[in-house]
Amino acid sequence: MKKNILVIPGDGIGQEVTTWGKKVLEAIGTKFGHDFTFDEALMGHVAIEATGNPLPDETLEKARKTDAILFGAIGHIKYDNDPSAKVRPEQGLLKIRKELGLYANLRPIKLFDELLGASSIKPEILKGADILFFRELTGDVYFGEKKRSEDRNTASDLMVYSRYEVERIAKMAFEAAQVRSKRLCSVDKANVLESSRLWREVVQEMALQYPDVTTEHMFIDNAAMQLIKDPKRFDVVLTANLFGDILTDEASQIAGSMGMLASASVGDSVGFYEPIHGSGHDIAGKGIANPLASILSVALMLEISFKLTKEAEAIIAAVDQALKQGFRTGDIADATTPKDKILGTQAMGEKIVALLS
Repeated sequence: MKKNILVIPGDGIGQEVTTWGKKVLEAIGTKFGHDFTFDEALMGHVAIEATGNPLPDETLEKARKTDAILFGAIGHIKYDNDPSAKVRPEQGLLKIRKELGLYANLRPIKLFDELLGASSIKPEILKGADILFFRELTGDVYFGEKKRSEDRNTASDLMVYSRYEVERIAKMAFEAAQVRSKRLCSVDKANVLESSRLWREVVQEMALQYPDVTTEHMFIDNAAMQLIKDPKRFDVVLTANLFGDILTDEASQIAGSMGMLASASVGDSVGFYEPIHGSGHDIAGKGIANPLASILSVALMLEISFKLTKEAEAIIAAVDQALKQGFRTGDIADATTPKDKILGTQAMGEKIVALLS
């Protein structure tokens, strides 16, 4: 198989971890006889610094023509401390999602048994947790009309959903539930929000088309509590953009660290694959970022965009083997981890590549 992958390292540790996502793709290509070629582009703070635009036209043009995109992270502390900034790195990420029609964000939350002790949640509650989130990605308050009063003392963000937006991601989630445990939980705030009432109405109607799937509806506040109290009760979770953003970050504690969680954004065109962690400027350049989420994002790319299941499974097996051998990055190490088993970004990346060879 011959495929071209666009690598967008982005900001902060994104530049470090995507290096190892790319190297793992190269190792898979060598091992299984595939020809992966690569191009690179700017987005985020680095793009603003270079061009004044968080998503340069050149990047978007390359993105439209490639077979898949491997992204790192976006953001910079200077914007976190300046909410009045008109041009922001995150605008690039929101725009590329909209322009490419990436309306569905898939976030698998799967706990490697070796990391049961890495979470702050009790191991007996965690063991066996395996959740697949479907987060709607191009609607909600992130894309709704935004206003600030003339005196700057009042602000609003419009939470908007149309029926077709709910239908298309619900279809994906129901179909995934059919090949998993046939359980789907739709998360909303229908007791308060009109947009959530539409969401629930559409999901209820669509559930009739999937009689083999048990459908549950849950308010976001209850879902946030239940996710920590009993994560095994969830299998496929379907939710809106804002709620999904919050819930999946919360769910990172099930896997032990945000550094372990991959994601896929899919829709009308090319697939977009990224770790869920941010740009981590407090650790950027120190060589200690966990590359495993980027590497596992590559496994999602192979599975979803290229239908290379065997190759994706080989990556997951290599990560599992490294963890079984006791190797950890700092974010997933604990007091019992020997110092010589705590690896930096490069050493962990090299370990996975070696296990694939």
